Amino acid sequence: MTAALVVGLGSIGRRHARLLGELGLEVAAVSRRGDDALRCHASLADALEREMPHYVVVANETASHRPTLLALAEAGFAGTVLVEKPLFDRPAPLPEHRFAGLYVGYNLRFHPLIAELKRLVADEPALSAQVYVGQYLPEWRPGRDYRATASASRAAGGGVLRDLSHELDYMSWIFGRCRQVAALGGRSGALDIDSDDVQALLLSFERCPIATAQLNYLDRQVAREIVVNTASRTIRADLVRGTLRVNAEERRFPVERDATYLAQHRSALGNGRETLCTAEEGAATVALIDAAERAAAGRRWVAP
Repeated sequence: MTAALVVGLGSIGRRHARLLGELGLEVAAVSRRGDDALRCHASLADALEREMPHYVVVANETASHRPTLLALAEAGFAGTVLVEKPLFDRPAPLPEHRFAGLYVGYNLRFHPLIAELKRLVADEPALSAQVYVGQYLPEWRPGRDYRATASASRAAGGGVLRDLSHELDYMSWIFGRCRQVAALGGRSGALDIDSDDVQALLLSFERCPIATAQLNYLDRQVAREIVVNTASRTIRADLVRGTLRVNAEERRFPVERDATYLAQHRSALGNGRETLCTAEEGAATVALIDAAERAAAGRRWVAP
């Protein structure tokens, strides 16, 4: 039986642990919190020695991702690693390692609606695109004070550009490399946090010359929407409703909440890895986040 180790047991770490168990893996964790349902270790070194995992999921705070990868590399870990998005909190070189594979957890790549959108745009290049994602941060994690979460802390790697970087990943995956970005946003003052809660980006990609993206923690009605115009199509994707409208024709893509995570884990465990976000692609998204922050601060265009 494949042994899996989850580093960090916040809400996303617990989800990964549960799903890996459902896939039949023997699961342990590294966490200060502890969990009655899992074998928990206080340190990564102890967990590696005792569990001898083949698969490690790094799901601690974003600011801790790179130190965790460095520790795995220094320990000589030779299995597969999946790092929750984003890869790092700021641009940094990847450590030298012996990992069998290193991937980033952009699970929306496994959403059938996103896959179909990518297929349509490959068939006919995009002329323009508009992306919107918003969710009210105080309602993200029921029962927890949003001000005490990593999302609320810039030092921990929180903020919409990092938390909601799925949008930046799938835009690059579908439209190619981002050539330049301008940005406006930061802290609106509506939430008691020190991370950014709203960002509006203007971007130009290799295969989509005009694109906009708004990411926020403010929308009281959860929304995740994409509009793409090509020479013959207007494509409207609603990931919350699970609908894709191409001109006058609408199709539904019902997806269970955990389906994309399960598909991502199956892929990382060897069931075809072409859809996974590579470490290099994840690093490019971190560079794009950094470029957007510099663009917003300097009120100028920046090339990632």
